[in-house]
Amino acid sequence: MRSAEPLISVIVPVRNGQEHLENCIRSIAGQTYERTEIIIVNDGSADRTGEICDRIAAGHDNVRILTLGGEGVSAARNAGVSASSGELITFVDADDRLCPDILRILYDCMRETESDVAGCDFFSWSSEEEWRLGMSADRATPQYRTYDAHGYLQDALLCGNSRCWSKLYRRTVFERVRFPEELTIGEDMLFLVRMISCVSRIAEADYKGYGYFRNPAGAMQQEFVPGYMDQVTCWRLAREEVLRLDRSLDAQVTALYMTGIMLTVGKIAMLPAARRRTQKAYVQTCRESLREARRVPGARDRLSAGYRMKCLLFSVCPGLYLFLYHLQRSLR
Repeated sequence: MRSAEPLISVIVPVRNGQEHLENCIRSIAGQTYERTEIIIVNDGSADRTGEICDRIAAGHDNVRILTLGGEGVSAARNAGVSASSGELITFVDADDRLCPDILRILYDCMRETESDVAGCDFFSWSSEEEWRLGMSADRATPQYRTYDAHGYLQDALLCGNSRCWSKLYRRTVFERVRFPEELTIGEDMLFLVRMISCVSRIAEADYKGYGYFRNPAGAMQQEFVPGYMDQVTCWRLAREEVLRLDRSLDAQVTALYMTGIMLTVGKIAMLPAARRRTQKAYVQTCRESLREARRVPGARDRLSAGYRMKCLLFSVCPGLYLFLYHLQRSLR
C-alpha cells in the first residue's frame, strides 16, 4: 500500500440479493487498492440476504452492515454515504462485480488529473463464462480524458454516460447533492445532472473495469407499474436542471426526454389489452409531455428516423400506436 492514500468507501445497496452478493463483495475485497471500507445497505430484503450480510461482516474487518426497511436504492445509497468515513466514495450494485484493479485505476486517474470525479467504462455479462472473458480482456495502460463540468454534461452525460456506478467521487460532492429518494427509475442520471454544478473537473479512463450483470429479473425487465412513470418525471426534472445550466442544450436534452417518454409508453404497450385500458391516465400524461417536447426547436432532428415516426404516431393516435407496438413485439 502506498503511503498516505485516502480511504475509499464502497457502498453496496442490496435487496433480495442472496444469489449475487457474496461474489460482489469478494470482488471488492480483492482490490489491489487496499484502503477500503465496504458498507452494505440491506434494504428490506425478504430472502437470505441478511444472513449472508452477517456472515460477510464476520469474515471482514472492513465491512459494515446497515439495515433499512425497503426505502429504495436512492435512500440506501444516501444512508451509505452518511455512514461512510472515506474521503473518496464509490457505488457498486449487489449483482455486479469489480475487476481487481478498478479502484487503483480510478484513484490514480483522479489524482493525476486533479479531478473531483473519476469514471471508467464497463462490460456486460450474464454468465460466468462472460464474466471471465471480460476479466481476461487485454488491458493496456489506461488513457484519461478530462472534462470541465459543462463539457462533461454535453459530451458525456447527455451522450449516454448517465450511470452513477463505475465512478469514484470526492466526499465533498455529497455535501451539496444526494440521490433523489422520491424516484425509483432514473435517479442516478438525475443525481449526476445535479452534481454538475458541484464540481469543476471530471475525468474518464478508457478502461473496462466494472462488470455490469444483465439481470433478467432487474427492474427495467419487469412489466409496467406506476413507478415506471418516474422515468418521465426524471427526464423532465433533468431537462429543467440542464436548462438552468445552459439553455443551448435544450434540443439535446429534450430529445433524450422524448426517448424516455417513448420507452415508458413501450412498457405500457406490452401490457395485455385489458390492462392497457386501465392505464389511460398514464398514457395521457405521456402524450401531453411528448407533445410539449416535440415543440422544442431541433429536438426531433436529434432523434433517429424510427423514433421520429414513433413519436408522431403516438402523438396523433396513441391507441393505435399501443396496439401496433404490442402486436409487433408479440410476433418477435
